[in-house]
Amino acid sequence: MTYTTFSPISGRIDGTTADMLRWHQVIKYIDLNNDKISLAANRRGLVFLAFSTDEGVRRNQGRVGAAQGHQSIMQAIANLPVHFDDTDLFHGGVILCEDANLERAQVELAFYVEKILAAKCTPVVLGGGHDIAYGHYLGIHNFTKKNNSKIGIINIDAHLDFRQIDKNIGATSGTSIWQIATEAKQNNNEFHCLALGIQKYGNTKLLFNEAEKFGVQYILGEQFNYDEKHNITDKIAKFIDSVDHVYLTICMDAFAAAYAPGVSATSYNGIVPDYVFMTAFDQIVKSKKFIGLDFAELNPKFDIDLRTAKLAASMIFRLC
Repeated sequence: MTYTTFSPISGRIDGTTADMLRWHQVIKYIDLNNDKISLAANRRGLVFLAFSTDEGVRRNQGRVGAAQGHQSIMQAIANLPVHFDDTDLFHGGVILCEDANLERAQVELAFYVEKILAAKCTPVVLGGGHDIAYGHYLGIHNFTKKNNSKIGIINIDAHLDFRQIDKNIGATSGTSIWQIATEAKQNNNEFHCLALGIQKYGNTKLLFNEAEKFGVQYILGEQFNYDEKHNITDKIAKFIDSVDHVYLTICMDAFAAAYAPGVSATSYNGIVPDYVFMTAFDQIVKSKKFIGLDFAELNPKFDIDLRTAKLAASMIFRLC
């Protein structure tokens, strides 16, 4: 069994009236195997789900520690003030990786993502390595395939994650997008991907060639500046218009090391999470086609002052 429930988080308490609440006071903890999520009319639900493994990072020769990343994000979330009145927050539990069996953990992640979507809620999956993307996408695909829906992946990342699987190693934190693209081709399904924040120094020419062969669009990290703002938002808008659902996956190594030191591989000149970036982020998550979000590669061992976790928490805050 690789699924378990999550222990409640605690935090500052200023009071118990609606205008004094913080997130740790309103999150409901559920067992996705036994509890039914019920939303009242005109309410939306966000369900956190943890993917507690860095097996893919280890296989990819990265700095291990991301298995505890979800705990750091929840710690950073705890004291966020409640500024919403139309959203229910749930924590749906933790997917573990037993016996280093990453592939089984990814399939189980897909199973619970599909359950969350069936309950008419939005999954917010907290990693874990970026192998999280394959399991999360698979759950979305399984939920939407009966409608032949086009799923658009927006991958905010310094890396293309287009490494081919070595049969002697298995899936890694760098193979997820390649796995999705390859399986789509094998099954005659469409593949749509827009990568944001890609760094040339972090990807070989072969990886760029492979990604382009599958039609991956990308915007380099160095292009995230005010002069390029309209080009970025235009490209995102056209991508969203071309698909039925938008799945957003964020590898925290896309951001400059000053803002995200707690990752497997830091980016000294990564994205600065400023007005330009947050405009693009809001454009994606405020879209009516937005269906799911995850955060990967947050490594608490190297996270100074919880900077990386707080950055992830600040983005989650903007969902409500």
